[in-house]
Amino acid sequence: MQSKRLVIDANILVRAVLGVRVRQLIERYCESAAFYVAESNVEEAMEYLADLAPRRGIPEQVWQASLTAIMTAVQIIPQVELAAAELQAMARIGKRDPADWPAVAGALQFDCPVWTEDEDFFGSGVVTWTTATVEIYLSGDSPARV
Repeated sequence: MQSKRLVIDANILVRAVLGVRVRQLIERYCESAAFYVAESNVEEAMEYLADLAPRRGIPEQVWQASLTAIMTAVQIIPQVELAAAELQAMARIGKRDPADWPAVAGALQFDCPVWTEDEDFFGSGVVTWTTATVEIYLSGDSPARV
């Protein structure tokens, strides 16, 4: 049963594909936590991966396969479903990075935190967790809302 929910930012998807720790956390907790990502954040992650992976010697078919595998544990939030919260999300984060509004909108709609490494989310009025601390939330050692 998935008792926790968490919206993940594009940078977390990139880390899941290129690294180990994020992928391990998603794998470990996908049965007890629902992971969500905005459709536009998947597209953003793919753009970054198309640039970063070749520089690390990772062929496109390899990083694409890794992303596909990770996405089996992550639910995509269609952009159209975020429209209702767009104005509120933009008001919270727009001055820092308007492109981050979909993750904030997802957090507002699902009443859950955002997993990100992006400091632009801090002070947006939604709970944020970083990779260094997210296991506290996922393991159940913290309340659903902080």
